[in-house]
Amino acid sequence: MRAAVLREVGRPMAIEEVTLAEPRPGEALVRIVGTGVCHSDYHVIKGEWASPLPIVLGHEASGVVEAVGAGVTQARPGDHVVLSFAPNCGQCVDCVAGQPHLCSAYLTVPGGGLLDGTSRLSRGGETIAMFGKMASFAEYAVVAGASLIPIRRDVPLAKAALIGCAVMTGVGAALNTARIEAGSTVLVVGCGGVGLNCIQGARLASAARIIAVDVADDKLAFARRFGATDVVNSRRDDPVAAARALTGGRGVDYALEAIGLKATIEQCYHAVRRGGTAVVVGMAADGVEAAIPARALAGQEKTLKGCFYGSTRPRIDMPRLLDFYADGRLLLDELVTRTYPLERINEAFDDLGRGGVGRGLLLPHGET
Repeated sequence: MRAAVLREVGRPMAIEEVTLAEPRPGEALVRIVGTGVCHSDYHVIKGEWASPLPIVLGHEASGVVEAVGAGVTQARPGDHVVLSFAPNCGQCVDCVAGQPHLCSAYLTVPGGGLLDGTSRLSRGGETIAMFGKMASFAEYAVVAGASLIPIRRDVPLAKAALIGCAVMTGVGAALNTARIEAGSTVLVVGCGGVGLNCIQGARLASAARIIAVDVADDKLAFARRFGATDVVNSRRDDPVAAARALTGGRGVDYALEAIGLKATIEQCYHAVRRGGTAVVVGMAADGVEAAIPARALAGQEKTLKGCFYGSTRPRIDMPRLLDFYADGRLLLDELVTRTYPLERINEAFDDLGRGGVGRGLLLPHGET
């Protein structure tokens, strides 16, 4: 099959003919229909995250199940699925406690392969690593059965790929991690794919005021379509001062950081009121640290917490989000601002790096 292979940090990916092994027991073969262009993959391309090379990136995807190995019960051939990059065992303390996204078994598996730590990709005897236990920048993927999330057939399958990361992470950050209350005030810093979904998550939670922050006016205008009531260009205005001005000097009830930068993490902490909650959603580059005033953390009783994958329960949350889409409550079509064939993957990441609005979507087989 064809796959986009990254062989050197900072260099373009190459479309190569690679070998994909048959699924083993507990695994499935999926024909990739749509796969999103995400900043997490970009971290690896730029060398900001350590990763084995060569590697096939891609972790936000949807497709059709082609075949299943022995013991796979999560889906059957022909099913439409969204793929979870955090397959969970269902048996560890975290899974049983209702936090499958923090599955202990998943976290102990080394990167670059599936749940047994080995890759299913190769070329001429050379092993090629798999990103996100998926490697979806390819025509097909072999994934763990636990990564298969069957979905309804009346939604556009390619666009459903975004449920697998950006939508789930952003909406989940608002609904599951922050648990935003109706009538509250919310600040969202960063209006990329995840930030836009933090905004519409706050809208779904019936927040009274949703303040979007970014450095680009076109992205701020786009954010209004997803539910932002106020916008702040942080190149011109201090977002902390703006958040306080828009809340009568009090500060916001919740602040969601969707970039992963030291400065924006600190801004979110300072923008929340006493007793408020700041949530770090953006995935920072390796080595990034943020400074929080220790005395104020206790004295103002603020909560600072992280959000991984929208604190998702994939088999509950992902189909539910598509129900929201089908009911007209969740914007999905509007998120996809450009589609690309697999051979234009480097162009897609160039566009991401320039900070365009919305989300790019790769179509490995050319479907619309």
